[in-house]
Amino acid sequence: MSSHEIAVAYDGAMQVGESPLWAPEENALYWVDIDGLAVHRLITGSGAHTSWSMATEPSSLARHAAGGLVVATRAGFVHLDTATGAVTDIAKSPFDQSKARFNDGKPDAAGRFWVGTIYEPRDKPAAEMYVLEKGRVRLAWSGGMTNSNGLAFSPDSRTMYHADTTSHRVTAYDFNVAAGTVSEQREVRAFSMDKANGYGGRPDGAAVDSAGNYWVAMFEGGRIVKLSPTGELLDEIALPVRCPTMVAFGGADLRTLYITTAGKRPADELAQHPLSGRVLSVRVAVAGLVQPAYLP
Repeated sequence: MSSHEIAVAYDGAMQVGESPLWAPEENALYWVDIDGLAVHRLITGSGAHTSWSMATEPSSLARHAAGGLVVATRAGFVHLDTATGAVTDIAKSPFDQSKARFNDGKPDAAGRFWVGTIYEPRDKPAAEMYVLEKGRVRLAWSGGMTNSNGLAFSPDSRTMYHADTTSHRVTAYDFNVAAGTVSEQREVRAFSMDKANGYGGRPDGAAVDSAGNYWVAMFEGGRIVKLSPTGELLDEIALPVRCPTMVAFGGADLRTLYITTAGKRPADELAQHPLSGRVLSVRVAVAGLVQPAYLP
């Protein structure tokens, strides 16, 4: 496990910090607090912080090509005007909100916003993957996962990566960016589910760097794992928290890895890991990629 200097990028505690997103035109980091019902922004140069309240749980973000953000919430997709704070509906959630909510998501190179769900009863793999395209939502696939996470695209847009946190598996699909379709699912890496022996956490949110490697936050594992496109373990970064949730590359050179974390944790864990819930950062050797904007 590599030795890295971990910094606190934002010292306010989130309940469930998630979905960090770098906005290069603003030199700003955005993220959500799912259970805190808020979207946050940090201007990294000045340290100025802003937050916006959401009506239902926000889970993932995409930059909107016309400005502001697209926010996936339990109730559906909304546009957040970050200049005025106005929130307007784009599309309603097409599922039973009493059993599911949107979770992890990423835009593709064609400007579609892919967002999976978490099936909250967790008694069967009934989560789904949806795509917001030109203001309309379509179902990409249904089932085969319980907690959709780890969505990321290879630099050439020919591969989509995905994790099901519940099954501790990272998979990949052949991705057709022109058609917006996936095929040929394959396993990239499976992590141990044995919490009594060699447990290193379960894969949560992720990002791909400019060399095509996959960086994933290991929830309950206190680490970030760097995998090759074929699943080889290339590096690990130990963290001062037990539950990192997602990573994003940012900074002027895209070599700052921002890490959101969960603060809504048991008291003994918080006592042992007092930085839980903060946004952390670490410098890395390989630059990341700027996420595409959603095209309405």
